[in-house]
Amino acid sequence: MVELETPQMDQVFHALGDATRRNMLNHLAGGERTVSELAQPFAMSLAAASKHIKALEHAGLIRREVRGRTHVCRLEARPLATAYQWLGQYARFWNSRLDVLEQLLREEAGRKTSTTPSTPAPANPEPSKPESPKPDTSRPTPSKGDDR
Repeated sequence: MVELETPQMDQVFHALGDATRRNMLNHLAGGERTVSELAQPFAMSLAAASKHIKALEHAGLIRREVRGRTHVCRLEARPLATAYQWLGQYARFWNSRLDVLEQLLREEAGRKTSTTPSTPAPANPEPSKPESPKPDTSRPTPSKGDDR
């Protein structure tokens, strides 16, 4: 069972709660990136990008290494694995609930097909009789005293 009351889990979900940080992690999944490279798709200043990166570092999701004047970041997946494991508990819950629903729907469908009376069509149906012609009511009928 995954520990629920860990400060790191709180920090991970806090970091993942921001779309910019999630996108930065997606970029880092492809390999190391500099702070400038992480900031570039978002049209933000390096200072703003640095704040997002610090939140990711604080959660343990990335490591930053200084190489001369360049800061290079890389993904640290272990905290994501812990979050994934925790979320997996809910996946199992919903899968079991959906399995129960599927079984109930199958049982209901089975009951409907077994209780529906099947009436076969007659082998030689009688031809339908033509209806008698109806009087034409589109023209008015002359009334008494109308000599037109």
